[in-house]
Amino acid sequence: NMKANANLVIEGVLVKLVPYREEHVPKYHEWMQDPRLLEATASEPLSLEQEYDMQKSWREDEDKCTFIVLDKALPSEPGLHHGAGMAGDVNLFFNEPDGKDVAEIEVMIAEDKSRRKGLALEAVRMMIRYAATELKCTKFVAKIGESNLASLSLFNKLGFREVKRVEVFNEVHKELKVTPELLDGLQSVKYQQYDEKR
Repeated sequence: NMKANANLVIEGVLVKLVPYREEHVPKYHEWMQDPRLLEATASEPLSLEQEYDMQKSWREDEDKCTFIVLDKALPSEPGLHHGAGMAGDVNLFFNEPDGKDVAEIEVMIAEDKSRRKGLALEAVRMMIRYAATELKCTKFVAKIGESNLASLSLFNKLGFREVKRVEVFNEVHKELKVTPELLDGLQSVKYQQYDEKR
């Protein structure tokens, strides 16, 4: 859950995943003014104040695990000392009727200059590895808008299989079951602590 990752940094080759903290809200808020992103994430536009409240509620939420995706090829935002620039986010939701070992997974690369570089693919792979090994997830679900071809293609690449179409929401639901072979095929990552002073 969100509390489990409250102080965790996961580092891969292209990206670093850091917990979504207060200092990330202004940039996140800026992204979520973009009508394309609002549509792709089925979100409503929020005021900056509402965005801060949302970040707080996510941090306390036992059923949600959110990381900010940092692009290691970009410089850190002014005032942040990540050694990498904010590119998007990756989330797990533990609200599936099948039980707490099933997580819905979603990813958003919001920063234009970070798109089409393989960041989403690596971020989701890192999240799957983390959730399967540390949070004991056995199955992942992705709910994707039928018109979101980039996302459909991404989850196909990751080995997700279509299980149903929800016509009323124009959504495709895909699933991936965790197997030893799947875990063997995922790159190793580095775990660190998110240090308040950075």
